[in-house]
Amino acid sequence: MSWAYRAGRAATRFCLTFFGRLEVTGQECVPPYGPLIVVSNHLSYNDPPALFASLPRSLSYLGKVELFSNPVKRTVMGWVNVFPLDRASTGVDGMRTALELLAQDRALVIFPEGRISLDKTLERAKGGAAFLAIKSQAPILPVGISGTERFPPWRMLFPFRRYRVNIGPPFTPPVLEGRIGREAINGVADMMMNRIAVLLPEEYRGVYALTQREDRHAPTESAPATDVPA
Repeated sequence: MSWAYRAGRAATRFCLTFFGRLEVTGQECVPPYGPLIVVSNHLSYNDPPALFASLPRSLSYLGKVELFSNPVKRTVMGWVNVFPLDRASTGVDGMRTALELLAQDRALVIFPEGRISLDKTLERAKGGAAFLAIKSQAPILPVGISGTERFPPWRMLFPFRRYRVNIGPPFTPPVLEGRIGREAINGVADMMMNRIAVLLPEEYRGVYALTQREDRHAPTESAPATDVPA
């Protein structure tokens, strides 16, 4: 972890806790080393700084190429481990970059929904994060964020609001032989989102709220977490 990253995280955490009410739980769940895919719900542009301040590991992100439009921006993005992603491409370059970062034992942050939620509740996940998890076999760390939608991004360092980052235990996707099909991708994507949902207040669970209600009434002898749902 570079000095710039450490200093930036310390300053951000100070602001978020002194001028706001950031509550972080589950930091002991974060693996201290090795490749890691951090998956979280996405409420606002405040989410990446909240993760930056809350997780004890150095995090890496894929950011749109527009963030690198001048030397100052490129320098700042480099300090906080943001790597350029051309969203107009087919996605192959982004997947290749993600796999390279995981091969370097980095912790890579991905928002499986692919965008900020329109109604601030969980939406169906896209397939990219699940495909990356199956392909890389990196552990997945679910994180639930609540409250960051209550203040605008320009007030991120002075939120004057209570919000929470809840970190859950990591899990590993199933090992699949041969071609990675759509059914397997959807199964792992739902597995990710269900793990995120249980870390959130019920009003944030969105389309995964029904799944959580069913889980509470399911028998205790359920399938292992690494199984792909049918």
